[in-house]
Amino acid sequence: MFTGIIEELGIFNYLKSSEKLVTTSVSCTEILKGLKIGDSIAVNGVCLTVSFFDSSSFIADVMPETLNKTNLGKLKPGSCVNLEKALLVSDRLGGHFVSGHIDGVAYICEKKSDRNAIIITFSTSKELLRYMVQKGSVAIDGVSLTIAFIDRIFFGVSLIPLTAKLTTLGYKNIGDEVNIECDIIGKYIEKFLTEKPYASESKITQGFLKEHGFA
Repeated sequence: MFTGIIEELGIFNYLKSSEKLVTTSVSCTEILKGLKIGDSIAVNGVCLTVSFFDSSSFIADVMPETLNKTNLGKLKPGSCVNLEKALLVSDRLGGHFVSGHIDGVAYICEKKSDRNAIIITFSTSKELLRYMVQKGSVAIDGVSLTIAFIDRIFFGVSLIPLTAKLTTLGYKNIGDEVNIECDIIGKYIEKFLTEKPYASESKITQGFLKEHGFA
């Protein structure tokens, strides 16, 4: 579990594929402090498990589903990526609950300044938009943001100067692809409201009650 508060901008080194395995390497410094094998790190919002690290980088395995759902497979060596270590129970929740499981991607279709803010408009699928609400939360490349506006095709966010400086979003251009994780609360609510409860066969019958003196 993560918060969407980015701790460091890392440098994407490579994505290597073999017959049985796909691995990625990211260079960083702050994220490595106190790191252990098996720890979770969100890379552009994608939860990855550390399989190896040294004094300047870490390596993680990448599943085929991750490559299909995210922008990791399209990154070029030298690209900046947003990094966040998994949330500790003792940490403050500065953003919102982010699982690191990407729902899909969106594309930047407009980027403009509004005084000290940067307004970014994204286009994405209806399947993702259905889980977004105005003033609700969304994780974009792992960054926890508030949805400023939304319609049937687009949604937009407003970046403060600090967020633009400390995350990759401030350096993105029109047409760039980003990872989207919708607020998990909306998905749970939809499931509870639309899915019929599983019918359970009770072993308590009229005969059972009579046999045990209840009827």
